[in-house]
Amino acid sequence: MFRSLLAASAMTAAVALTSPVLAGEHAMPRTISLSGHGEVRLAPDTAIVNLGVASQAPAAKDALAANTAAMQAVFAALKAAGIEDKDVQTSNFMVQPRYNFNNEGKAPTLIGYEVSNSVTVAVRKLDTLGGVLDAVVQSGSNQINGIQFDVSTPDAALDEARKLAVADARRKAEIYAAAASVNLGSILSISEGSFAAPPQPMMRTTMKMDAAAPVPIAQGEQTLAVDVNIVWEIK
Repeated sequence: MFRSLLAASAMTAAVALTSPVLAGEHAMPRTISLSGHGEVRLAPDTAIVNLGVASQAPAAKDALAANTAAMQAVFAALKAAGIEDKDVQTSNFMVQPRYNFNNEGKAPTLIGYEVSNSVTVAVRKLDTLGGVLDAVVQSGSNQINGIQFDVSTPDAALDEARKLAVADARRKAEIYAAAASVNLGSILSISEGSFAAPPQPMMRTTMKMDAAAPVPIAQGEQTLAVDVNIVWEIK
């Protein structure tokens, strides 16, 4: 009986001694998690233009023939302006009927067809962009659906934005740590969010057809932004 009580007492003491250690091993670390934002602004070096031709005729084949001739003239104008073949890609081609719906309650009547053909063009010399737009309009393009500006080699700027994002996250973390009277420990994790560029400047609305006065273009600046989330251990 005495031996059993002694063994039980020894086991209880062992559990009492080891339980805090085990609890410490399994305790979740105290952490602080902050996000950081970094961005770099720079001038774009490429313009992406969507342009094309829409042609109408009573017969589909006539609309197609007119559209084909106009698009061939547009392609020739692009080549003459120094645009390489690799920088021109067809983005849309469509043939659709046209109806007259003003028949005083009667069924719509077919009045012809419309053929539209659009291409996406990369203009890599921005100082020629106004002249390129003039040339394609003069050659027969009657659809310019917008211009987007881009940076062809963004890696260096994005890396700088990443550094700024990490510095921003650390600055915030140090403020919170000081306010809470704790110290930052080791970094436990770093994750990057998707980087983005805000909407880019578009072509100004005024188009001048005189070749001596090209279309005015405002290229503005491109903003490359990166967000990161960092988790620190709290000491």
